Amino acid sequence: MTRLTLLLLCTALAACGADGEPVTPQVNGGVTINQNGIYPSASVGVGKGPISVWLGL
Repeated sequence: MTRLTLLLLCTALAACGADGEPVTPQVNGGVTINQNGIYPSASVGVGKGPISVWLGL
């Protein structure tokens, strides 16, 4: 739980621009339909250069 809190804090810090130019967060979503049912998915993340941080829901 501590790692998740630290990850969210760092993501929020990068997204708000407190350590430099703000980074626009990205949101991805989708729905998978197959013979076993319907499965929604979503993720939120930020990226700058070669570094990206994503949180999948």
